[in-house]
Amino acid sequence: MGGRTIGYDQKPPRAIGLAGAVVINLNAVVGSGIFALPALLFAAAGTFAPYALLVFACFYGCVMAVIAKLSTIFRQSGGAQLYAQHAFGPAIGFQAGWLALVTNMIGASANFHVLVSYLTAVFPFFADPVVRLATIAALILLFTAISISGTSRSIGAIKLGTVLKLAPLLLLCLLGFAQNGFPTEVSLPVFSEFETIALLLAFAFSGADVAVAAAGETKEPRKTLMRAIFLNLGGVAVIYALVMWAYIAIGADSTNQDTPLAAAAEKAMGPAGTLMISVAAIFSVATFQLNVFVALPRIAYGMARRGLMPHFLAYVSPRFETPIAAIAAYGMVVTLLALSGSFTLLATLMVSVEQILFASSITALIVMWRRNDAGLRGSMGAHWLIIIAIAICFVLWLFSQVPWDTVLPTLAFVAFGFLLYAASRKSAVVQDGIELPKGRT
Repeated sequence: MGGRTIGYDQKPPRAIGLAGAVVINLNAVVGSGIFALPALLFAAAGTFAPYALLVFACFYGCVMAVIAKLSTIFRQSGGAQLYAQHAFGPAIGFQAGWLALVTNMIGASANFHVLVSYLTAVFPFFADPVVRLATIAALILLFTAISISGTSRSIGAIKLGTVLKLAPLLLLCLLGFAQNGFPTEVSLPVFSEFETIALLLAFAFSGADVAVAAAGETKEPRKTLMRAIFLNLGGVAVIYALVMWAYIAIGADSTNQDTPLAAAAEKAMGPAGTLMISVAAIFSVATFQLNVFVALPRIAYGMARRGLMPHFLAYVSPRFETPIAAIAAYGMVVTLLALSGSFTLLATLMVSVEQILFASSITALIVMWRRNDAGLRGSMGAHWLIIIAIAICFVLWLFSQVPWDTVLPTLAFVAFGFLLYAASRKSAVVQDGIELPKGRT
């Protein structure tokens, strides 16, 4: 019983510094999408595509500013879930956490199939259906084990994966510019065409704030997370734009929309370029998946600590000092989804749900400002009226681009979430309140 008591009473150490928070955010954004993004963007926006990325990042930055501001108030894990719980109460807070978890588990399940597909392109051995499923199960077990083994060790693995996936992309950019020069011709697209890539861009930047989910394990979270959000957003925007400019400079076959970067690398470097990009894609998706296993279970852990999920999810390993139960439960659900293949229809909901979470965070900041929680009124000047107005309009615009056929599934998730909330509270234990800065209400 001693180990059980310690496991529920102790909290994970604050092992995530600024560099760790940046790479968590970066790897939540840069996964498999960057390897298909250039052809799709070029088809919709032509030579204006790199500038479209930078413009989108500026508007997206207003939404990130809201999240960053909220991150300066809270020190616990949960992110949007925690903000919603504080502003609107436990029922809405549970919904925010449930939606974030379920959509990310669905996305993680789908990405394991993407990862094995990239492995198959290099090693045909993985094409066998039985080997494919066994490999997916083994990879999920591996990432679960790494995440459980320690936060510092996991962050170290993510940093290594970041280098291994970005180095080939930057090399491709350098070769593209060296061989063909930097593209300077720009043709403005028709606005209606730009609208068609709105969801594509939203998906491309999705996850830029995910490190806030692990605020409870971040060093000086009220300073670190805000810096990490903006450093990552600027870095990702520049990386995306450079890759897009290199793709344009190389002039690869734009009809190849499945593997456009591989086609560009082959034109620049021959067969070695194709292999280089294929290996980079494997490291990119693998690091993205490990990143998910590190960050997202912290939402469930934080909810369990605050009495919104079954208490066993709050258990922390005395040996590894990680929320072992939440990580293991996350891995089990992802395994079931991945092996069943039931995620394909639902993966389209991810952008829609992210806008719901953004809307809840924006509204939470407004509610907290009105209540003057944590002295917000004194720390938010008139410029925040512009930032929040742009963020609201931006999220509403993205909502307008979401297909109507996602409405019913989203409502079904919400309805099911209320049932789970009622069931979860029966085995929940409130260990933590919500901590605001000392000396403030």
